Amino acid sequence: MRQASHTLDLASRGRGLTDFTAAVEGFVSGAGIRTGLLTIFCRHTSASLLIQENADPDVRSDLERFFARLVRDGDPLFEHTTEGMDDMPAHVRTALTQTQLSIPVAGGRPVLGTWQGIYLWEHRTRGHRREVALHLIGE
Repeated sequence: MRQASHTLDLASRGRGLTDFTAAVEGFVSGAGIRTGLLTIFCRHTSASLLIQENADPDVRSDLERFFARLVRDGDPLFEHTTEGMDDMPAHVRTALTQTQLSIPVAGGRPVLGTWQGIYLWEHRTRGHRREVALHLIGE
């Protein structure tokens, strides 16, 4: 068994999904591991990871609108507003989604469906720099 790791520095433009599939595919192909398991981990509490459709941008917009209805900015329920009215809603959005993905690797590529992409989901309203750790183990 061999292992490879790398950290991606991703820039978000504020709330929404940022596709970083190509960066992940580049890491996997460069690692020289043909078969294994890729773990992707977001090192933040107000952003998350998502595998989602990459063909129709309406899917991403619909997800954003659904979460805006589900977890409203400035909701008086929340006491934690240290960094603004979107602070606690961002934490709740992260708690409802995921900060870690496991993706099989075969033939030196992540095993994704035809219309699947890997996304960083920024839950804050302004842009941030986000670190995403990649770890690949296999042969």
